Amino acid sequence: MNIKEILDQESDQKRFMLGNEAAVRGVLESGVSLAATYPGTPSSEIGDILFNIAKDANIYFEFSSNEKVAVEVAASAACSGLRTFSFMKHVGVNVAADSLMTAAYMGVEGSMLILVADDPSTFSSQNEQDTRHFARQANIPLFEPSNPQEIKDYIQYAYEISDKFDIPVILRTTTRVSHMRAVVETGKYDKNTKTHGEYENIGLHVPVPEIARKMHEELVGKIAEIRKVSNTSPLNQIIDNNGDIGIITSGGAYNYVADIVNKYDLNVNILKLGFTHPYPEDLVREFLENNKEVLVVEEVDPIHEIETQAIAGKYHINTNIHGKRDGTLPEIFEYTPDIIINAFENLGLFEVLKREVNTPTLIPLPNRPATLCAGCPHRASFYAARQAIDSLNLDVESIHPSDIGCYTLGIAPPYNMANFLMSMGASVGASCGFSKATENQPIISFIGDSTFFHAGIPPLINAVHNKMKFTLVILDNRITAMTGGQTNPGIPIDGMGDEAPAISIEDLVKSIGIEFVETINPLNVNEMIQIYKDALEYDGVSVIIAKYPCNLINKSEIRSRNYMIQVDQDECIHCNKCIDKLACPSITLVDNKISIDQTCIKCGVCVDVCPVSAIKKEEVNQ
Repeated sequence: MNIKEILDQESDQKRFMLGNEAAVRGVLESGVSLAATYPGTPSSEIGDILFNIAKDANIYFEFSSNEKVAVEVAASAACSGLRTFSFMKHVGVNVAADSLMTAAYMGVEGSMLILVADDPSTFSSQNEQDTRHFARQANIPLFEPSNPQEIKDYIQYAYEISDKFDIPVILRTTTRVSHMRAVVETGKYDKNTKTHGEYENIGLHVPVPEIARKMHEELVGKIAEIRKVSNTSPLNQIIDNNGDIGIITSGGAYNYVADIVNKYDLNVNILKLGFTHPYPEDLVREFLENNKEVLVVEEVDPIHEIETQAIAGKYHINTNIHGKRDGTLPEIFEYTPDIIINAFENLGLFEVLKREVNTPTLIPLPNRPATLCAGCPHRASFYAARQAIDSLNLDVESIHPSDIGCYTLGIAPPYNMANFLMSMGASVGASCGFSKATENQPIISFIGDSTFFHAGIPPLINAVHNKMKFTLVILDNRITAMTGGQTNPGIPIDGMGDEAPAISIEDLVKSIGIEFVETINPLNVNEMIQIYKDALEYDGVSVIIAKYPCNLINKSEIRSRNYMIQVDQDECIHCNKCIDKLACPSITLVDNKISIDQTCIKCGVCVDVCPVSAIKKEEVNQ
């Protein structure tokens, strides 16, 4: 849909919306004044939309330097009486957790919602962690919508809970829910008019031990009251299909359950949970008492299953409870309709469950490994690093801590430039550890510009202070690329689209005492190879800033290149260096001939790589 349509103020309109678009509409209809995020898939589209409409909606929006800062911005504004919104992907909660836990203690005078998009099956993440654990650890209410309409509606409901109990709340989506499309009926939207609040509780938001103990006591009391609400909430409902077998489910998992139950017209009762923390004990107890067998279907961890078993034990209910813990359902990855069918069959709950038989295709789909885009500057950085390392003729392996971003694809051959990855910023911290734990193994680590601002600065300070030795390559492609092209502190534009001071990575790195700092266009590969060699010889922390814009934001320059890249077949010696070492997807070997296809963006790296100048730039007559 057109982004501007989200601002349509008419109510009762039906629109075909992405889950993340519905989230923005829900935020607008709820009267949010401030929003802050660090971009992360599968929640990225929310920020992209807010970036484009924030001024029209009269709300403040920012791409914060990391998720912790985003939560702090939203929490402090909420304590000033505003309605605020922070959002991130699941691993972002790890970064935000320090402040998020205390925000629950402190409460809010306005209202505050944190949307967290989990990623079952790790489509774009390094792990499958389940945000519902954080809600329980922090004592924060949590809601789990299963489709775009519910995302919009639950957001408004969640803010009402936040208002009533002066507490932050979490809305948990998953990849499928965030990225599914469905018809959404929108409500009334009035343009925000509250741009500023007033902070009046000076001194009361300082959780020194004496105050923190009182805050914790009050928080526990709030959760006890909110549990009563969850038991009667319209977000939790029993769907009675006149059976004695039941399913407890929530979020995206509900969709698979509903599809199978409806498709096969099964007499299975469903307890659909939308308000899942505090867990609705009374409602679950009633459901257990009315069903002989209960299957708990949830993604990713058996959180509801464990709580359901605890309720059964507490009230001495003999209902058989199945799920992940007894092996009825897999403990990892997202679900599919077939997984739900297999669970039904494995339990023997139904005498007949006919499955439609699909004839498999005779031609299996080929694997399509992820690869860097044609002309990506990261490829040149990796190629140059590999050439520099190989030229040393070492009898030990080089070490390459990497980070979260497109450049993680450096793990693949022929570059092999990623062999250790933990989390945002960990490439630098890990390099510190390898520097002290190994000897004579060269260390070249990689981090993106946005990731450097996010979490790379503190470990780099650590490296200087503790006299480490390694080379850090900051891949400054002038944008937060992997999540779709959002701004970061190194870009002269802020989250409102206004001009903003760009933080110089080079100045920042030099300011902490690093003496070897080189900034280079990585497309100049021969020069970059030499800089790598010099950096590897340097006794200390060396930093190379590979600075060249991502193709996503460099389209005008690419279009202006009035030449073609072609292979002179008479001069080509078939060394295949451009294929085997550079591995650009635009270069192919067909019928024993090197050719360059139309995906080429004419970056020119292959021209420098060719040892006999058989690959050439040829001017195009205009």
